[in-house]
Amino acid sequence: MNVKSFLRFVELPTKVASVIPFLLGSLYALYRFEDFYPLRFALMFVSLLSFDMATTAINNYYDFKKAAKTHGYGYETHNAIVHYKLKESTVVATIIILLVLAVGGGIALVSQTGLIIFLLGGLSFLIGILYSFGPIPISRMPLGELFSGLFMGFVIIFISAYIHSDQSVVTLLFREDWIDLHINFVEVLYLFWFSVPAILGIAGIMLANNICDIEDDMENRRYTLPVYIGRSNALLLFKLLYYVSFLDLIVLLLLGVHPVLVVLLLLTLIPLRRNIALFSEKQEKATTFILAVKNFVLMSMARVIVLGVAVVLDIWITS
Repeated sequence: MNVKSFLRFVELPTKVASVIPFLLGSLYALYRFEDFYPLRFALMFVSLLSFDMATTAINNYYDFKKAAKTHGYGYETHNAIVHYKLKESTVVATIIILLVLAVGGGIALVSQTGLIIFLLGGLSFLIGILYSFGPIPISRMPLGELFSGLFMGFVIIFISAYIHSDQSVVTLLFREDWIDLHINFVEVLYLFWFSVPAILGIAGIMLANNICDIEDDMENRRYTLPVYIGRSNALLLFKLLYYVSFLDLIVLLLLGVHPVLVVLLLLTLIPLRRNIALFSEKQEKATTFILAVKNFVLMSMARVIVLGVAVVLDIWITS
């Protein structure tokens, strides 16, 4: 397996769905908690990226092993194992190495932070594996959008902010026969609503992918959400996801981000509406699926820039 086939096998461009929420959570912590730990940042990045690549690799391997349709675009071209004629032993070894890196980075991060990260990280690992593997993977059910949106859009942002918060959001302590759990509901609520665009943007990527694959999914017995609700209802849901995503603007204002910066985010509605219209006209994996990825990157990077500017302004004002 060379570099090109590896990058195709793990679908590196799709890792924006985990890296961008990671950046958002880190910037949120810098703005809200005014603190940042470079080592924790690096450990989470290694663990997160390795695990995301591993789950994609597992998903591609599982599709390769279980495919009922062994011809056509979705099998011969889209699956890197078939396209590059990768050895099965090499594929399995690559998955194992990625999982070892993810677990190693995760354990190191837990040693720096605490049990909350162990529990949330362990749950994320479990959902990530079940998403692509098992008797009935989540990706083959009508729950893929929900799980991917919540765990990649909210949990990643929560963890990446929490590791810089010195447990001012949630604390978990063991005292003799007692377990003490303290939750700052306001902070958790703020983090959740701040995460809404990432949650819905990632769900939109998964939904667009499943809309494009309706026919192939039915042949391969993948009963995704669009298969259940139909193409027209799935397209309506696809549109609604993006409009609801702007609810986070209220939270940004409550956090004290400058109103002008917040209002500027509304400008992203212009290209979003154009991309939604283009995807509604034609749903094709090779040409229009990328519009869902562009929408997610557009929404998220606009917030990264706004929050980054807010951090700089805050530092400049207080200095």
